[in-house]
Amino acid sequence: QQTDRANRFEYLLKQTELFAHFIQPAAQKTPTSPLKMKPGRPRIKKDEKQNLLSAGDYRHRRTEQEEDEELLTESSKTTNVCTRFEESPSYVKWGKLRDYQIRGLNWLISLYENGINGILADEMGLGKTLQTISLLGYMKHYRNIPGPHMVLVPKSTLQNWMNEFKRWVPTLRAVCLIGDKDQRAAFVRDVLLPGEWDVCVTSYEMLIKEKSVFKKFNWRYLVIDEAHRIKNEKSKLSEIVREFKTTNRLLLTGTPLQNNLHELWALLNFLLPDVFNSAEDFDSWFDTNNCLGDQKLVERLHMVLRPFLLRRIKADVEKSLPPKKEVKIYVGLSKMQREWYTRILMKDIDILNSAGKLDKMRLLNILMQLRKCCNHPYLFDGAEPGPPYTTDMHLVTNSGKMVVLDKLLPKLKEQGSRVLIFSQMTRVLDILEDYCMWRNYEYCRLDGQTPHNERQASINAFNDPDSSKFVFMLSTRAGGLGINLATADVVILYDSDWNPQVDLQAMVR
Repeated sequence: QQTDRANRFEYLLKQTELFAHFIQPAAQKTPTSPLKMKPGRPRIKKDEKQNLLSAGDYRHRRTEQEEDEELLTESSKTTNVCTRFEESPSYVKWGKLRDYQIRGLNWLISLYENGINGILADEMGLGKTLQTISLLGYMKHYRNIPGPHMVLVPKSTLQNWMNEFKRWVPTLRAVCLIGDKDQRAAFVRDVLLPGEWDVCVTSYEMLIKEKSVFKKFNWRYLVIDEAHRIKNEKSKLSEIVREFKTTNRLLLTGTPLQNNLHELWALLNFLLPDVFNSAEDFDSWFDTNNCLGDQKLVERLHMVLRPFLLRRIKADVEKSLPPKKEVKIYVGLSKMQREWYTRILMKDIDILNSAGKLDKMRLLNILMQLRKCCNHPYLFDGAEPGPPYTTDMHLVTNSGKMVVLDKLLPKLKEQGSRVLIFSQMTRVLDILEDYCMWRNYEYCRLDGQTPHNERQASINAFNDPDSSKFVFMLSTRAGGLGINLATADVVILYDSDWNPQVDLQAMVR
């Protein structure tokens, strides 16, 4: 284990001298910035120098047999590190890897061979799933290590992962753990414990429920898709995955840096706890308050991440794709919306005019009510005219956003486009559902309450080549993670998330 650790550190130091800062034992660590360190090897202390000299003297006195053995060991080491693919591997069926995917696979293999865990952070749509499956195929066919591997994914992408395993590397035996308590117990008894499988695919929720079973295994690779789910090291999921016995870990995320650098530290700490063991050290190294505005700190961050993180964007590797067009439409309020907006502000005028300390929760509540008003006034009880409640033109005219949507959708349908509509609020999806039924638009819907089997059925129905579905409505949090809806060519964000990264995830579906 000590040798593995030393090899890892040596590899990191070769990648960038910056790692000398992290790798020095705490007692030797100095508070000076690693950027001020002189390039070259770390300075050797006198007693260490003596040890090295004595080792050197001993090396000169080796016998021929000892030297031959050493040379053979060295040569076997180098032959082990030579696996590099020039073209798509033969075990990958159904299609071939693209050039950048082969480079990604080679990068993953080099991490494995150097005992390093990493983050594959390619932009969504560049085949992180395929590159990961190819790596596990390499482990089986070239390393004779079929498993056991675990792939941890969002609930909505479970079936997609299973389909991709069957399609690309059918020789990998993948099983999927999902279901109620009885179904899970039967699966553990009949499938998991007998061990006639290579890869177990499951969701974050199932992992938490069945953690006692999963802890019994010595996992070779633990792959976490949409890895920003473990960005909080104190969350239940983060704590559980850290307890597993794993040889290698791989994180997949299209957005490695979401809110702040502490979240990035949580990912790096999960990957290499012996290197990134101190959050305070990491935070002091990168002044997290204004880091991204400081070019030098950004350069420092790039140097730290270079050995672990591979990120390519579509514009760089997929030249054949047309550029994404993004249009922001600013919409005025309807008469009814203005009335409700004024009513909300007047109702809480005392909070807004407060000279003392503002109540943060009450302010946030006002903000949420104003957001609801801007989306559609019918989100408030008593706003919709009735009874009787009818779906009619008033559903459109009473919301500025709906007026624009009602003008936009017929034109998109006429030109043969297919549309994804994202909203933060499931009750907005209820209104959009009524609207689609009224306008006779065929649609699918997916939100946090949609059962697993219905999710996959909706995705398949929309992606079918002969599909007549025109609109797919999704809640941003449930539908923005890892779902493949590439048959749509227009994405409408009905309302924006507080975190722009969540919207970016949704856009690239």
